[in-house]
Amino acid sequence: MEKQYSQLSLFQLDEVISDVVDILKTHKVILFFGHMGAGKTTFINLLCKSLGVIDDTSSPTFSIVNEYLTDQKETVYHFDFYRLKSEVEAFDLGYEDYLYSGNVCLLEWPEKIASLIPEDAVEFHINGLGDKRDIKIIW
Repeated sequence: MEKQYSQLSLFQLDEVISDVVDILKTHKVILFFGHMGAGKTTFINLLCKSLGVIDDTSSPTFSIVNEYLTDQKETVYHFDFYRLKSEVEAFDLGYEDYLYSGNVCLLEWPEKIASLIPEDAVEFHINGLGDKRDIKIIW
């Protein structure tokens, strides 16, 4: 399936977040594609709030992965693979334990570990257009 949204501002993301929350009921891994500054982390922060994350959310650029706890005692993993130089580093991180845990996994820069991605992962593409964004979700 595929759904597209056009010319959204930061204040118009409620429908997108609602749709992603619904998708997460059956697909636990979401791949976030977009150029630097497109709004991937911003969207993930809003999504985490909608999922009931009680921890402060931030970009895991230096730690590679952040673990958040929800108000329902569920775990959400947020990855930023931007700094990885090879897929071997993902193996060292123990990526399988995360991506196949059954917990929600939100991956920024998934192209860095393309061959390690689960087949049923959802693609989330975000493209910045000034203060507007085009979003496409494929699942």
